[in-house]
Amino acid sequence: MIPKTGQELIDYLNKHIIDNTLMTTLAIKFVKAEDKELTAQMPVNSAVHQPMGLLHGGATAALAESVGSTASHLFVDPKQFEVRGIELSINHLRSKKSGLIYATAKPIHIGRTTHLWEIVITDEQDKLIAHAKLTNIVLKK
Repeated sequence: MIPKTGQELIDYLNKHIIDNTLMTTLAIKFVKAEDKELTAQMPVNSAVHQPMGLLHGGATAALAESVGSTASHLFVDPKQFEVRGIELSINHLRSKKSGLIYATAKPIHIGRTTHLWEIVITDEQDKLIAHAKLTNIVLKK
């Protein structure tokens, strides 16, 4: 059974969800889970830069979708349902050259067939880097 919050959930996600995925490639890891919110971090370095030496918007979008999709999985029975992202909208507001960014997914709507998430991406100084909305569909297996 998947733990619902706290360090046990973080440990579970980092051990069972990330391996052999894009999240491994981007060095994304989960760092906080509480009160229907899930937070992941990603280092900003040359692996996620665009040619101008800044954080690539696609890497930011991958972080946002990763945390929002994983958060949706926590609201469904994994034996009966699967979650798929169907729309991601993201505004890139501030550039970043190095350090860490954090994406926190908060539910706007958790319905039977759709989930809508607000994902706020900030840096170590809590400066807003990007803002995203993710819609997930819940499908029967």
